[in-house]
Amino acid sequence: MSSVAKTVAFFIVQLAWGLPQTLAGALMYALVPGEKDGRFRCAFVKRWRNRRGLSLGPFIFVPGVTGKAMRARRRLPAAHDGKLLVHEYGHCIQSLIFGPLYLPLFAIPSMIWAGTPAFERLRTAHAHSYYRFYTERFANWLGERVTGAPSLRA
Repeated sequence: MSSVAKTVAFFIVQLAWGLPQTLAGALMYALVPGEKDGRFRCAFVKRWRNRRGLSLGPFIFVPGVTGKAMRARRRLPAAHDGKLLVHEYGHCIQSLIFGPLYLPLFAIPSMIWAGTPAFERLRTAHAHSYYRFYTERFANWLGERVTGAPSLRA
């Protein structure tokens, strides 16, 4: 199966099985400022002006509109970009597997874990990795299994 055919099949299944997150991702992909960065495997990637990654259906949003300057400001190595894509692609696979359950089982808990100040303080105080949480650990595992590349770690 060709790369284009795989992407089309991936998108159709995401649209049919994961309609809410795919529609939200398509809307964000069209409206959120940033640079479209092609595809990573079967997902569409956009670099945006946010310090966090996000995956909705077949759409991945990663930090780095300004590329090298953004990485310098965040003090992250360039290799981090590839590992982040593998991690976010793991979330795309979660969406593919769990369909309508993706938002309540993975996306919403992940956003709460990432964005709630109390959880940020907890992670800092107890030296817990962000990737220790089940949604993130499972995304790493799936991304690595599907791509064969390393994902993010503590």
